[in-house]
Amino acid sequence: MSKPRTITNADEILDRRHPPTASDHQMRAKFRESLELAEMIYQLRTEAGLSQRELAQRVGTSASVICRLEDAEYDRHSMAMLRRIATAVGKRVEVRFVPGVDASA
Repeated sequence: MSKPRTITNADEILDRRHPPTASDHQMRAKFRESLELAEMIYQLRTEAGLSQRELAQRVGTSASVICRLEDAEYDRHSMAMLRRIATAVGKRVEVRFVPGVDASA
């Protein structure tokens, strides 16, 4: 079984790695999205009582791919893989569009 994670605020992680500048807003938003998605995958897997290797077997991939998908710095998640993960743990993927930052700003 995987060791428990300490969930840390995405902005705190970024502040430690890179002091914030005015141009960081988009980068931070993208990192927050990647962090949230990585945490969702991790939570789905652990709530299902699966190791990374076990989930990988159900999904038809390797444990290293699952590890990468659970990494907050990974930002290349595909809908196809998210659907495979969801199916492997008896869930489905739902996409929603919500209010965000004004695109014209």
